[in-house]
Amino acid sequence: MKPARSLVLSLVAALAATLGAAWVALPAYAAGATASFVKTADWGSGWEGKYTITNGGSSTINGWSLAFDLPSGTTLGSYWDALLSSSGQRHTFTNRSWNGTIAPGASVSFGFLGSGSGSPGGCQLNGASCGGGTPPTTPPPTTPPPTTPPPTTPPPTTPPPTDPPTGGLPKHLLTGYWHNFDNPAVELRLRDVPAEYDLVAVAFAEATATPGALTFGVDPGLAAALGGYTDADFTADVRTLHSRGKRVILSVGGETGRVTVNNAASATAFADTAAALIARYGFDGIDIDLENGLNPTYMAQALRALRAKVGSGLIIAMAPQTIDMQNPAGGYFKLALDIKDILTVVNTQYYNSGAMLGCDQNAAYGQGTVNFIVALACIQLEAGLRPDQVGLGLPAGAGAAGGGIVAPSVVNAALDCLARGTNCGSFRPPRTYPGIRGAMTWSVNWDVSNGNGFANTVGPHLDTLP
Repeated sequence: MKPARSLVLSLVAALAATLGAAWVALPAYAAGATASFVKTADWGSGWEGKYTITNGGSSTINGWSLAFDLPSGTTLGSYWDALLSSSGQRHTFTNRSWNGTIAPGASVSFGFLGSGSGSPGGCQLNGASCGGGTPPTTPPPTTPPPTTPPPTTPPPTTPPPTDPPTGGLPKHLLTGYWHNFDNPAVELRLRDVPAEYDLVAVAFAEATATPGALTFGVDPGLAAALGGYTDADFTADVRTLHSRGKRVILSVGGETGRVTVNNAASATAFADTAAALIARYGFDGIDIDLENGLNPTYMAQALRALRAKVGSGLIIAMAPQTIDMQNPAGGYFKLALDIKDILTVVNTQYYNSGAMLGCDQNAAYGQGTVNFIVALACIQLEAGLRPDQVGLGLPAGAGAAGGGIVAPSVVNAALDCLARGTNCGSFRPPRTYPGIRGAMTWSVNWDVSNGNGFANTVGPHLDTLP
């Protein structure tokens, strides 16, 4: 007969062997860890939710897993800043590579979209109640959990509702381009982007010898101008912006960009290399800023393939020139409409274009005016894009563009006219669009060079919109 201690150890070993490594490898419970939930937006048919995990203990948390139930009739849509696995109405979110470590007193958060009126329940954080306390004392299940490894990318989720905020971004957002090159504007490390910017587009990814393929790295000229700036520094800065609640996307193109996606092979190359860059640097999405034409069929194929690789939290933005958004049958406009179900925002460049027709088709409006901005944005709003997918792109003062430069107050007036029907010029749109997404500027660097007038004026104004 075995001594009692030996018998206990044998039973423990047998139990561990029965349950498998998947059970014993769960993140360790950390005393004092709590998680709180809030609905950050609610539009009736759905909502945006946010969990904040706080380490109230004295030891660092290394890896977290948060699970909850949704009631019948409520489904999960897009999500961000976490990985997801689901079993029926039970959903488990685990940390990404860059937000799994939580120091004592620190916190991290992740978000998601819900469709239906229900709210999460039965929340557990690393196996314990999300409200804190001790782990559950009920015995572990006797049925072994699956032994297959977890997926390396988030599994597909149900499509988001037709009109919610997307990508973990605010309802109204300020987008700015950051220069990965040295020019007469102020050079900035990514971490020094002013706090008013919600979405930072890194300009630019470059073409390779393989059609459709992308490459990216810190520009040597910029690194020299900053006295040293490496890819590792840049990657750390992306994480810093994430910790501030900001999003960073990689822009493809620019005035001299030569990325071409004209067939199935180049679409695949685009998706594969973009996904690799997103994984390497921590980008939250992609921005299409091709000023030398694009093929909407194969670019749509590329973007859908990229989303399948990265997950439904992928941000997809575009920055077409004014001429590209005059006709819904045109390449850029057609692309936007073709991927409307996964598109985040189109920030049309309302500058460097001369006079253009508006949605009334009765007059040519001169650039640099409220009428110009509103009448041209009206084309997209009346031709099929949702208001939350339409942003106003304007230059950030002197040096940023050859024409169409306006005072930031003009941008605010255009936003008011579109969202509220106030501060319009002689042109008034046929209706108001309270969900208008926001504004974009070329660029953060030029804005800083000109005293931050764009961000300091337009950013706070966006918070006042409906």
